Amino acid sequence: MRAVYVRNFAPFEQIDIAEVDDPVPGSGEVVVDVVAAEANYPDILVIEGKYQVKPPLPFSPGKAAAGRISAVGSGVKGFSIGDAVAVQVEYGAYAEKVRARAESCFRMPDGVPFEKAAALGLVYQTAWFALKERANFKPGERVLVLGASGGIGVASIQLAKAFGASTVIGGVLGASNAEVARQAGADHVVDLGVPNLRDQLKTDVFALTNGHGVDVVIDPVGGAANAAAFRALAWCGRLVIIGFASGEIPTIKANYLLVKNIAVTGLQWSDYRDRTPDRVTQAQKELFDLYSRGLIDPVISRIVPLVDFKSALSALQAGQAQGKIILQVRPELR
Repeated sequence: MRAVYVRNFAPFEQIDIAEVDDPVPGSGEVVVDVVAAEANYPDILVIEGKYQVKPPLPFSPGKAAAGRISAVGSGVKGFSIGDAVAVQVEYGAYAEKVRARAESCFRMPDGVPFEKAAALGLVYQTAWFALKERANFKPGERVLVLGASGGIGVASIQLAKAFGASTVIGGVLGASNAEVARQAGADHVVDLGVPNLRDQLKTDVFALTNGHGVDVVIDPVGGAANAAAFRALAWCGRLVIIGFASGEIPTIKANYLLVKNIAVTGLQWSDYRDRTPDRVTQAQKELFDLYSRGLIDPVISRIVPLVDFKSALSALQAGQAQGKIILQVRPELR
């Protein structure tokens, strides 16, 4: 099979496609013929050896895909060859075939395109757990989403609205990103590129919430936006840190947490996948249901062939990806 193949940790520009052996399922595992894979910023870190989990060399990157099961290992129940599934893995999705635990595969409802199923994977799972588990979101609350035009940003906006948020504010850089956030369902958009962001974000957010502030902040950005978002939180507000797309890991001033009883939590979604797979299955079923009901819909800005994976990662690295970029691995297997 063809696969993006990492022999040594290196910048992704130095990685190429290779012909490698087809995977063979072990006990409790399946092999999926990949139709579409989800390109994500953490894939860059994995390739470079900078991610918190380093795969054994050599390997193929990629954490989410969709396709059809082509082989079933011993002990697998509930799946058969030919089933259309979304799949979540630690690595391996940038390939024509991926091996996965059966419990990390999720049957696709009829009518869901493979590229949409792939896009409903990692970022929507992350946003789901950020809101429901880490932020303990309640209907009627106000939410600020940083990096609102990116994959996690769009997913967080759509899910916050689907869960009953009274107000969702998207924080973005630039007019084109603002339009993406609005199309995703943001009630308001604020500019994270203003000169005095520390004070201006609080002023803007309080004006948009009648002086209340936001109850929840979803932060995949870090940096100066994180520090400014603290000041925009309401009493007993919760800030969920997901990542540091800005490249800057913020420092939290613990004394500020006491002023308004603020809670700060972190999220690494893969821990839920590994520790509570039943909960992840429940989340994915709900995500597919919300999609089928028209309440969420991944924004896919680009679909590129697997051989052009470097262009997808370049856009992610430069912060130019709006919504999701999907890798088309093979023609649809309908």
